Amino acid sequence: MKYLKQYRIPFSGLTAGKHDFEFEIDDKFFDCYAHSLVKNGKLKALVQLQKQETMLIVTFSIEGTIKLTCDVCLNEFDSPLQFNERLIVKFVNEEWDNDTEEVLVLSKTDYELDIAGLLYEYINVRVPYYAKCSEQSINLTCDAEMLSKINNSNQQEEESSSEEEKIDPRWAALKNIKNN
Repeated sequence: MKYLKQYRIPFSGLTAGKHDFEFEIDDKFFDCYAHSLVKNGKLKALVQLQKQETMLIVTFSIEGTIKLTCDVCLNEFDSPLQFNERLIVKFVNEEWDNDTEEVLVLSKTDYELDIAGLLYEYINVRVPYYAKCSEQSINLTCDAEMLSKINNSNQQEEESSSEEEKIDPRWAALKNIKNN
């Protein structure tokens, strides 16, 4: 987890106003999360932090590619990803349980913002439920050889199941009961 320390922004010494940060997100980042939907990728996160007296406004602009596996032909492909997110960080003296998706609460004694978990969530939420080469990649279609193998195996399963119905006398006897 030492690798994730580079995704911390020390804001205590910053002056009021806007500050820009840039982070590279690669395979080592995703390796830190065992249950990540994304295992490989190359992304760049541009983070703009606007510091105010009682809060921070953090804007994320993330762009790059993630590697997905097609659910149809099992081909690995690069899927482009580009999105923006905004987060408000509020400082309070006491415990505050009203965390929402857009508001993060920190203690007034905190001095840095750890964005690794936020980046992980933002990227994994954008993984499509159903990955397909022709829909989530650029200029790529499903592997024709694999599709033909899948179609052939489906046809063989249908043929073998119809043969089993004809051969197995136990099922034939049950069908006669249903017809009566």
